[in-house]
Amino acid sequence: MKKLFTAYTLLIFVLMALTGCTSTAPPKKEEPAPVPAPPPLTKVTVMLDWTPNTNHTGLYVAKEKGFYKEQGLDVEILQSGEPGPAQLVAAGKVDFGVSYQEEVTNARAADIPIVSLAAVIQHNTSGFASLKEANLTRPKDLEGKRYGGWGSPAEHAVIEAVMAKDGGNGKKVKFIDIGSADFFSVIGKKVDFTWIYYGWDGIQAELRKIPLNVIMLKDFDKALDYYTPVIITSEKNIKERADLVKKFMHATSKGYELAIAQPEEGAKILLKHAPELNAELVMASQKWLSTQLQADAPQWGRQKKEVWEGYAQWMFERKLLDKMIEADKAFTNEFLPPK
Repeated sequence: MKKLFTAYTLLIFVLMALTGCTSTAPPKKEEPAPVPAPPPLTKVTVMLDWTPNTNHTGLYVAKEKGFYKEQGLDVEILQSGEPGPAQLVAAGKVDFGVSYQEEVTNARAADIPIVSLAAVIQHNTSGFASLKEANLTRPKDLEGKRYGGWGSPAEHAVIEAVMAKDGGNGKKVKFIDIGSADFFSVIGKKVDFTWIYYGWDGIQAELRKIPLNVIMLKDFDKALDYYTPVIITSEKNIKERADLVKKFMHATSKGYELAIAQPEEGAKILLKHAPELNAELVMASQKWLSTQLQADAPQWGRQKKEVWEGYAQWMFERKLLDKMIEADKAFTNEFLPPK
C-alpha cells in the first residue's frame, strides 16, 4: 500500500512537472513593420511680379492648403526684385515666375527662352483711369492731357493706337514718368490719367468712393485683350524637369480654382501671408476677380494661340519687336490638369 501511494504521488509530481513545462507564456505581439520615411520634398521657387496682391492668391492658397506638398514640392514664394522674375527664370536662378504677355513676347523676340504656362486672368482687365470729374470718357478725350506712366515704349504705342481708333492723336498726350507712385497720390494732381488694373486700383476707388472713368483697353482693340499676368518657366525646365513643372502647375491650378470658388477663403489666406495689405480691399478685390480669373475659358489658365499671335503682330507692326515670334513656343497648355 505504501509503495502504491509513493508511486501514485510520484506520478502526480511528474504530471505537474510536465504540465508546467508545456505551459506557454502569452505570445509576444508582433512589432509593426517600420513605416518608411516619405521622400524629401523638392524645393521650388516662384517669384512674384509685384508686391503680393489678389493676382497671386492662388499661389498662396496652394501653399497654405498643402496642394504643393501633396505633389512632393516645398514651394517658396519670393518677393519681386531687381532683376525681375523673367530674367531670373531665364537664367535658372528661380524655377517659376509671374510675368505678363508683353514681357514674354519681348523676351521671345530677343531669343530669351521663357514660356508662359498659364494665364492668371483670362482677359485684360486694365485700362486708362481718370477722375470722373475730368470727363475723360473716350480715347479722343485724352488729347492734350497728362499721362502718368513708368516709361515703357509700349505705353506710347498703346495710347496712340487706342486714341487713333477713336479719331484722336496720341502724340498730343504729355507723358510724365511717375514710376511706382500710388495712383491716388497723383491722379487729378500731377497727372490727368494713368494705366491701372481695375481689379486692384479700380476696386480701391470704389471702396474710397472716388468715382472714376476707366477706358478698358480690350474694348477698343481686340489685340489688346492679351494675358496679364501669366505664370512662366524656362524652356530648360520644360525639357529637363517636365514632371516637376506638371506637379507645380497641377497644385497651382488647384489653388486658383479654390480662389475662384471660395474668394473669401482665398482672401483670408492671402492676408495671412501678407498681413500688411488692406483687408477690406483684398476681400473686395478677390470677389471681383473670382469672376475674371477663368471667365469664359473652359478651365483656369488656358491660353489661345490667336491671343499670342494677335498681340505679337500688333507689337511688330508698331516696331516694338525686332522680329515676329513663334507663338507656339511662347506658351503651352500642356501642364494644366486634364479637363
